[in-house]
Parts: sequence; structure tokens; C-alpha cells
Amino acid sequence: MRITVLGKSPAWQDAGGACSGYLVEGGGRCLLLDCGNGVFAKLRAAREFTDVEAVVISHLHADHFVDLIPYAYALTYSHQARAAASRPVLHAPPGARETFRQVTGAWHAEELIEQAFELREYDPAAELALDPLRVRFHEVPHFVTTHAVQVTEGERSFTYGADCRPNEEIVAFAHGTDLLMLEATLEAPEELERGHLTPAEAGEHGRRSGAARLVLTHLSADHDEAWVRGEAQRAFGGAVEVAREGAVYEL
Repeated sequence: MRITVLGKSPAWQDAGGACSGYLVEGGGRCLLLDCGNGVFAKLRAAREFTDVEAVVISHLHADHFVDLIPYAYALTYSHQARAAASRPVLHAPPGARETFRQVTGAWHAEELIEQAFELREYDPAAELALDPLRVRFHEVPHFVTTHAVQVTEGERSFTYGADCRPNEEIVAFAHGTDLLMLEATLEAPEELERGHLTPAEAGEHGRRSGAARLVLTHLSADHDEAWVRGEAQRAFGGAVEVAREGAVYEL
């Protein structure tokens, strides 16, 4: 299995960067996990967008799905998509259809996304079979309903924590995973309602999950990378990687 970071920024993307988006490939299958601001352009630089067979959205915050809009226009109007007769399956959380219609309905294109993709609102308790890839979900606490996502190929597993505050759910869900990707958005905990992790908290969660490798994501280039890595490594008890656009992880 091969994971390529297309975007790793938080809700405000870095200059020339992109928000959440990860290309997962294995066994000849091609899956896009989240599609935030700027991700579609990064996808086009990495692969033909018509190669993507399925898109999975972790939650309905704009920095995780808003580039479905340019993606939908490309699928609708580009000659590449017409030639390929490409219509990827879009696996999105319950309520996604209404959310997408509200967003694109602002310019009277309510069905833009569902006409470009084969939209399916997933059951978080069910498993998606994209043989040989298999996809599982587990709800984690955030400001809106959010699902961590685990992709497996054979004995190998990649677990993506999406956005979350400190919690036990991701620790249990990611237990023993080969690669755990956790957000590390904050330099210090939020003072009121929690929705995100600090690097130290991400490191602690990674250690308690028993993950073989920990990668930090969903963080701004404004953060001092050495400080971010040091905070996480002290809590994790081993080497920690900080995601960069274009980075590739092989399992």
C-alpha cells in the first residue's frame, strides 16, 4: 500500500499548499481520502484524476471536502473524464447529500456533486470493500460528526485519525496499526471546547495505540517543525515524521 500526501494544512492552507487530502493506492486500486482546499490541483499533479475509483470523506468541514466542487466540474466537463466515462464512487458521511446541495445550491447547482460522482452516504458501522483494499470507520470527537478511517491491504493497515480532540476512541481503533496519521493542529490546547490535538497529545495517542509509525498532519507551516517533532517524539517514545505535501509512505 502506498500513501501520498496531497495536502496537510489545517483549515487555513499554507502558501502554495492544500488542506487535507491523501491518495491511497494498493492492489491496483486508487482511493482519495478527503478532498480539502487545493487538493484537486495536487491530485492532478500526482495522478490522472480519472484514475481515482473512490473518494472517502471523513467529515463535513470544508477543509476536508470543498475541492469536490472543482473535481465535480472536471468530471462533468473535461474531455479526459468524457473519454474515460469516469464517475468515481463518493463515500461521504450521513447527511452529506444535503450539505453538498446547500453549498452548491448557492449558485443554483444543487446536484452538481451527486451528478458527477456516484454518491453513497456510508454506514459508519459497515466496511467498504474495494478489493484488495478494505475501509473501516470509527467515530472520533470533533466539532461535527467525524470518522477516523482505516485502510487495510492484507496484513498492512493505515489509520487516519481525521480531526479530533484527545480521546480513547482513536487509540483503540488504531491499535497496532502500521502507520498512524494524526492531526497536530495546535501549539497549545483550546481553552474552551476542544476539537484538535497538540503535537505532544498526538505523540501520546500514538504511543498508547502501539502504532509502528506516527506521522503528524493537519498543521501549519507557520509552526516550528523541529519543535513539533520534538514535542511528539518525547510523548511517542520514538521517531515521528511530519507530513509534507508530496511525501510518500510505503507499507
